[in-house]
Amino acid sequence: MKTSILNETKERFDKALDHLKQQLQGIRTGRASAALVENIRVDYYGTMTPISQLAAISIPEARQILIKPFEASILKEMGRAIAKADLGSAPQDDGKMLRLELPALSGDQRKKLASKVKEVCEDTRVTLRNGRRDANKMADAEKKEGNLTEDENHDLHDEIQSTLKEYEGKIDTIFAAKSKELLEV
Repeated sequence: MKTSILNETKERFDKALDHLKQQLQGIRTGRASAALVENIRVDYYGTMTPISQLAAISIPEARQILIKPFEASILKEMGRAIAKADLGSAPQDDGKMLRLELPALSGDQRKKLASKVKEVCEDTRVTLRNGRRDANKMADAEKKEGNLTEDENHDLHDEIQSTLKEYEGKIDTIFAAKSKELLEV
């Protein structure tokens, strides 16, 4: 019982960490990345579909993203969706593909993006703490039902807390790496 609560908590924490990484991929740094556009959704025959499923995305230069749709008919709709995503640059349509030139980030833009990264990381910390609270409640319920002794319950609470600290350390590492990447000139 004790290990199932701990495993469920770790699984929940892993999902929160994966979600954080996915969110941070969409935050622009000084370099082009396919992650900036691959999850932008385009209306494709009435279904909102990610660009990554509709086009080949490549990075020919450090500040350029090239998007070549599998169907030429979707090109205009992709251009509108990318323009709506507000990446700081309008896509250039040459009739066959979209070219997105990313301008260099100013110091203020970098600071705003760094604060956005901090905010996203803090939201993930809150999610982890909620997971800890739920795991502690499950442990207390098991103790109440007689499946855990007082000592086992106390040990489980300690293990849950140390797992939380471990994952918060991972968030700190991710935050430091992304902030460094953002603030590089």
